[in-house]
Amino acid sequence: MPLPAKAPETEGGAGALPRHVAIIMDGNGRWAKQRFLPRIAGHRAGVEAVRRVTRAARTLGIEALTLYAFSSENWRRPDEEIGDLMGLLRIFIRSDLDEMVRENVRLRVIGNYHRFSADIVAMVDDALARTLVNDGPILVIALNYGSHAELAAAARDLAQQAIDGKIDVSAIDEAAIERQLDTSDLPPLDLMIRTSGEHRLSNFLLWQAAYAELHFAETLWPDFDEAALAEAVASFGRRQRRFGGL
Repeated sequence: MPLPAKAPETEGGAGALPRHVAIIMDGNGRWAKQRFLPRIAGHRAGVEAVRRVTRAARTLGIEALTLYAFSSENWRRPDEEIGDLMGLLRIFIRSDLDEMVRENVRLRVIGNYHRFSADIVAMVDDALARTLVNDGPILVIALNYGSHAELAAAARDLAQQAIDGKIDVSAIDEAAIERQLDTSDLPPLDLMIRTSGEHRLSNFLLWQAAYAELHFAETLWPDFDEAALAEAVASFGRRQRRFGGL
């Protein structure tokens, strides 16, 4: 039986370094609640964790880091909290974009961020444009992203191509699907991390995680730091990946 169309390239073991790491950043609200603080305080602390971890990933030599910042299901949260999150996104882009440019980081966004307000869309577009020529580490931010929606969109695109006579139905294989995904130009996902002790993927990179190693940390996201990332990466390096083989 053949490997997936875009087989993960990092075998693991012997201290191997994952090329692509994704993180479900969970626990901001619980962090704030434990300290009798409003939820926005947890989200602010979570932004600081993003800064620590993205810098640590660059130091470790991770090629691509994908962060689940705002899911398609997060629209169900109270309007006030969504407004707070959008405000923090604006602040993060304004304050960190120059560093990304200076450090040769290429910013990517997956998900339909065009649903956000016009000023945020413009800020994201500008950030993408300013880092486009960078050829260093890739920072991927998932904004209004959901894996089910991504896969449905890929199916629609392929169906339309078949209707238009651009492809034959028999040519729709795993590789064809992968070419339609938001992550088609990224390295294969090697390691998926979720913080706060929860053990689920929450509609995040479901196709891409098929052969990824999973690491569940008890640490709440605002407390996740360089050492926690290093431990997750070290755990990956101790695993032997077989991709269905021996």
